[in-house]
Amino acid sequence: MRPDLILLCFAYVLSQFFRAFLAVLSQVLNADIGATPEDLAAASGLWFLVFAAMQIPVGAWLDRFGPRLTSSALLLIGGGGGALLFAFATTPLHISIAMALIGVGCSPVLMASYFIFAKSYPPARFATLAALMLGVGSVGNLVASYPMAWATEMIGWRLSLVALAAFSALTAVGLFFLVKDPAKEDHDEKGSLLDLLKMPALWCLFPLMFVNYMPAAGIRGLWIGPYLGDVFGTSTTGVGTASLIMGLAMIAGTLAYGPADRIFGTRKWVVLIGNLIVALSCFALAFWLTSSALVSIILMSVIGFFGAAFPVIIAHARSFFPPHLTGRGVTLLNLFGIGGVGVMQFASGRLHGQIAATSPTLAYQTLFAFFGVLLLVGLLVYLFSTDRTD
Repeated sequence: MRPDLILLCFAYVLSQFFRAFLAVLSQVLNADIGATPEDLAAASGLWFLVFAAMQIPVGAWLDRFGPRLTSSALLLIGGGGGALLFAFATTPLHISIAMALIGVGCSPVLMASYFIFAKSYPPARFATLAALMLGVGSVGNLVASYPMAWATEMIGWRLSLVALAAFSALTAVGLFFLVKDPAKEDHDEKGSLLDLLKMPALWCLFPLMFVNYMPAAGIRGLWIGPYLGDVFGTSTTGVGTASLIMGLAMIAGTLAYGPADRIFGTRKWVVLIGNLIVALSCFALAFWLTSSALVSIILMSVIGFFGAAFPVIIAHARSFFPPHLTGRGVTLLNLFGIGGVGVMQFASGRLHGQIAATSPTLAYQTLFAFFGVLLLVGLLVYLFSTDRTD
């Protein structure tokens, strides 16, 4: 790994942290500023929606300005500034605004890495490199679990966020000085997102990309805390431990998916079988919702492991991209993946809030079953996709 890629990987650690740490803070934010699970669902949803919306300009900026300027500028302004605003929040609205800013800051980090991989390395290695970056960067998921819970108890959540603002700003400065932009290719071809949207092959991938990350990100990033707390009375530290276990499963799954397309000689069926297991696990979690915390944590970990097909779907789609639209292509897929989570965070908050008033148990059962149904719909469309490993 080159120094610039190592630093981009650390920046992605921050991105993974910011999308997942609200689950651990759910109880203290409720006590300190009155933020309910529905408020945090909205704030988390804003992070994902803003992150997704930013993929459109980020894709154009990667193709035009390169990953160095794009990643450093946005992380400094959005990541550092948003974390600092979060640290001084006094209302749930402040949390939502801060999360939106942080979404802006995190939006170019992973795609800057993927852009470099696509331009600088052989196509056959893309899925492995993409999964490696995603897997190592997912350490942020772990830091957002037990370590964040520990830091919150030791120094408080406000000082923890100030430290995160400083880390984000320093990382952004490092990216500006260390990231090396790939050499620009000599070609006269021009294009836009419309050229990609006109490709029928991609439309078989978009629906699954939209729902693939929903269960793992939704549960790990938000619902694992309220669910374990409401149903089993789990403490903040206990939620942190459970989040750590699920986070480890997500990292292991990402690293396992990376070389799977080369081992099995297929991308389509690796993705299909893995996501089918996720859907069945969501239904099992809904069915055995109150059996025991251990069973629930195991099922959520299975969802995390097999729900990590993100880089393989990106690699599948990348095989259809023309070279001059690489930046726009990878960010377009990321828009669908992250945008789906953002939409679901908003929808899940409303769904839970409406049902929880009469039956908290039914609210979580409905939520987890809904994840499974959406995934099955995405898989049905993906069945008609063309398998490619180039």
